[in-house]
Amino acid sequence: MQVLENLNWRYATKSMNGTPVPQEKVDYILDAIRLSASSSGLQPYEILVITDQEVKEKIKPIAWNQSQITDASHVLVFAAWDNYTPERINGVFKYNNEQRNLPDSVTDDYRNMLLTSYTAKTAEENFTHAAKQAYIALGTALIAAAEQEVDSTPMEGFDPAALDEILDLKSKGLRSVVVLPLGYRNEEGDWLVNMKKVRTPKEKFITVV
Repeated sequence: MQVLENLNWRYATKSMNGTPVPQEKVDYILDAIRLSASSSGLQPYEILVITDQEVKEKIKPIAWNQSQITDASHVLVFAAWDNYTPERINGVFKYNNEQRNLPDSVTDDYRNMLLTSYTAKTAEENFTHAAKQAYIALGTALIAAAEQEVDSTPMEGFDPAALDEILDLKSKGLRSVVVLPLGYRNEEGDWLVNMKKVRTPKEKFITVV
């Protein structure tokens, strides 16, 4: 029941009050993201944690001037791989096998299957798939933040190309997908804070076949 209580508590915070989030809470959220599920365990994305106020000020204009960017304590940027490459896939399998004390031969068949599948697709198709994995992690982040009673606002309202340039993501082989400011709600300045939480009724939302 605690998860449902946390999800009922959280909402997409429209105004934050600038109060810093304790580092241990941020670390908890980041660890939850790191432990999130991903297709074949590849984790084809990275998290950039923005705390520099000057960088936040640069991001705000290309994020529709949303105040959460600059009033948040931390801004998380989920940045997905721009493509699946043999180097990236092989690197993940090599690391995993080393951590598990397994010979590479144990996973060779599955790894080669992935290499054949992904290298046959375009870079854009592969980025789209990687971005979907980042969204799985976003969901985990929202739940973890709510558990820590940290407010958050998932954002797609920004210019990805401009954000990529500000953060020099192209040089890292990454593209921005979604942004998540973390902070604390401004009780007096947030028009959504006291509104009833409304979701689609179960009977319309869930179909059992």
